[in-house]
Amino acid sequence: MAKIEQMLRLKFIEDFLRSRKNKGASYDEIQNYLEKKYEEDDIDLDDLKFTKRTFLRDKVAISKVLKTNIIYRRSTNTYAIDDDNYDEFQEDVFDNLLLVEAFRTMKGKKNIMLFEQRKSRGLHWLSGLVHAITHQKIITLQYTKFWEGVSHKKVLEPYAVKEFKNRWYLLAHEKNDEKYFLKTFGLDRISDLEIAPSTFKPKKYDAEKDFENSFGIISTLNETPEEIVLSFDADQGKYIKTLPLHHSQEILIDDDDEFRIKLTLVPTYDFEREILSHGSSVKIISPLSFKNHLKSEVEKMMNNFS
Repeated sequence: MAKIEQMLRLKFIEDFLRSRKNKGASYDEIQNYLEKKYEEDDIDLDDLKFTKRTFLRDKVAISKVLKTNIIYRRSTNTYAIDDDNYDEFQEDVFDNLLLVEAFRTMKGKKNIMLFEQRKSRGLHWLSGLVHAITHQKIITLQYTKFWEGVSHKKVLEPYAVKEFKNRWYLLAHEKNDEKYFLKTFGLDRISDLEIAPSTFKPKKYDAEKDFENSFGIISTLNETPEEIVLSFDADQGKYIKTLPLHHSQEILIDDDDEFRIKLTLVPTYDFEREILSHGSSVKIISPLSFKNHLKSEVEKMMNNFS
């Protein structure tokens, strides 16, 4: 069996058990589910070769690879997910694996999976950058800012990569910069990446903490977050509920007339653009300062259309 199909089997098992929630599932139910999935996805059932011994090995592999613990309940003879160890990052990675597998089953047929045509490039740098980050390697690249159109040589100490709205960004310190803070570099604007044999001693840095109160790619470290209360109409609220604007999102009202939420973040430029993109379907309840600021932005927009 190819490695991707082995990984898919692990993911299928995890997804099935997660869908069963606290109820869990017996070994026979798991086996029946896998056989059904293999048939649906046009994977040769001969590749399955699923036995109780195989499942016990898979159970260990799921814990190591997917960071998901599966517990056994002797009283009901069932297996269930231990949600205390849920890892969203692992979930994102294997969601992409399922996307690859779905694409594979198309077998060259068009008009089945329609992908977004507007894509940011630069993902081919991702593997090299991750290698440089994990091994503390200094990198050299050419970088072109949108507003300049001319590339500049950059010697960087890379720390992390971050995704935002289908674009990937490198977080790095420019080696010759006396002030030590991280800058962001869009991967789609990088060219001629070179990874040097020389290393650097990284300073203590927590990327998640840096962007904890951010929406987007603008760092808000050491800035004080605000409580933002937004009200959406019920229809738009369904989208906001299934794809939250921010990890701090808290639902205040959810009925047939209104979907109201509270966010705790620093209202950066990225966040302002996001709120404006929802047009008349959103109202800013508080704070007043943020409401007045965006009101001014809308007035400027109106002048552009007059």
